[in-house]
Amino acid sequence: MTATVETSTPTLHRTYSRWTALVVLCAGTLMTVLDGNIVTVAMPAVQNDLGFSASGLAWVVNAYLIPFGGLLLLVGRLGDLVGRKRMFVAGLAVFTVASVLCGVATGQGVLIAARALQGVGGAMTSAVVLGMLVSLFPEPRQQARAIAVFSAVGAAGGALGTFLGGALTQALNWHWIFLINLPIGIVALWAAVRVLAHENGEGLGRGADYPGAALITGALMLTVYVIVGSGDRDLTTTLLLAALALTLFTAFTLRQARAARPLLRLRLFGSRLLSGANAVQILMIATMYGFQFLGALYVQRVLGFGELLTGTAFLPAPVAIGVLMLGLSARTIGRFGAYRVLLAGLVLIAAGMALLSRAPADGSYLVDVLPVLLLLATGFAAAMPALTGLAMAGAREEDAGLASGLFNTTQVVGGSLGLAVLSVVAASRTEGKLAEGAELVSATAEGYQLAFRVGAVVAVAAVGLAAVVLRPGGRVRG
Repeated sequence: MTATVETSTPTLHRTYSRWTALVVLCAGTLMTVLDGNIVTVAMPAVQNDLGFSASGLAWVVNAYLIPFGGLLLLVGRLGDLVGRKRMFVAGLAVFTVASVLCGVATGQGVLIAARALQGVGGAMTSAVVLGMLVSLFPEPRQQARAIAVFSAVGAAGGALGTFLGGALTQALNWHWIFLINLPIGIVALWAAVRVLAHENGEGLGRGADYPGAALITGALMLTVYVIVGSGDRDLTTTLLLAALALTLFTAFTLRQARAARPLLRLRLFGSRLLSGANAVQILMIATMYGFQFLGALYVQRVLGFGELLTGTAFLPAPVAIGVLMLGLSARTIGRFGAYRVLLAGLVLIAAGMALLSRAPADGSYLVDVLPVLLLLATGFAAAMPALTGLAMAGAREEDAGLASGLFNTTQVVGGSLGLAVLSVVAASRTEGKLAEGAELVSATAEGYQLAFRVGAVVAVAAVGLAAVVLRPGGRVRG
C-alpha cells in the first residue's frame, strides 16, 4: 500500500500541474482572442468619440492585425531560443500595458499606436502557446483533450468578444473594452510566473537568422496590409504591393536555403501534415472569420438589432463550441480519428454557409440565423481541434515553437483574407443593386447573400483539399 502511494502521488502532482498550466495558457490566449473581436461592435462609438473617418476607422483593426500577423514566425523562433515561458510572460506584459494605453487614449494617433503595440504583445503570447501545450501533453489521448480545451477557449473567445464589446460599450463606454484586460492581465501574469515550468531554450548563442527575420516579417506585414486594405486602394496599387510581398517571400526562401542557422527550416514543409493543415486552415478560417463579421453586420443592418442585442444573438455559438469541444471533441477524435472528424466539421461549415446565403431582407433571427449559427459552431468545434492536432503532429519537438508560430500566422492570414474578400464582394453587390434602384435593406441583404455563397465555395475547397492532402497513409514525418 505504501509503495502504491509513493508511486502515484508524483504522477498526480505532475498531472495537476500540467492542467493548471493549461488554464494559464488558455487565459493568456483568451485575452488576445477577445481583443481581436471585441472592437467590432464598438467601432461606431470609437468613430463618434475620436472623429475617425470611414477609412481611418479601419486602422483601429488593421494596426493590430499587421504586427500580430507579421511577427508570429520571428517571435516563435525567438521563443525556442530564449525559452517559451519567457516569451509568453513578456508578451502578456506588453499586451496588458498596451491595453491600458488603448483604454486611456483620447486621440486617433495614440489609439492606433497602442493597438499596434497590442499586436506585438499578442504575437509574443500566441506564437509559443501550441509549442508549450504539445510539450506539456506528449501522450496522444491527453494531448487531444488539451488541444480540445485550448481550441474551445480560442473559438468561444472570438464569439464572446462580440457580446462583451456590445455589453461594455452600451453599459459603460468603449474605453472599457480595453481596460477590462488590466485585471485579467495581472492575474494571468502572476499565474504564469508561478505555474509555468521554466525553460532555458536553446540560447541566443544558437542565433536566429536576423536578415531572414527582417525579410519574412516585412513580407507578412505587407501581405496582411495588402489584404486588409484592398478595398480602399485601386487595383494597380494593390497588385504592385502584392508583387513586392511576393518578392520578399522569394528572397526569404532563398535566404533560408543558404543560411547556416535559418529562421524557418524549410524541411518543416516536407511534412505533409504540417503543410496541408496550414493550407486547409487558411480556407477554413477565411470562411469563419468572414461569417463572424458579415453575420454580425447582417443582424444589425438587415434585421435591425442594436449593439447589445447583436452580441447576445451570437452567444449560442461560444456556448455550443465550448460544450462540444470539451465534452465530445477529444473522444470523437480518439474514436474516429482526426482526419474523419476534420472532414465532417468542414462539411458542416460548408452546409451552414450555403444555408446562410439564402437569408432574406425580411428574415428572422430564429429561422434564418440561429440554426446556421449552431451548425457552423458544431462544424468548427469538430474541425479546429482535429486540424490543430494534425498540424502539430507534423512538427518535430525542436520545431514546436516555430510550428506554433506558423499555425497562428496562417490563422491571421486566413482571417484577413476572408474578411477582405467577402467584405469587398458584399459591398460590390450592394452598390450594384443600389445603382439599379433597389432599396437599401434589400440591396444590403443581397450583398451579404453573395458573400456567404462565396464563403460556402471556399469551405467546399477546404473539404476537397483536406480530403486529398491529409488523408491517412502515405509518408508522414513527425
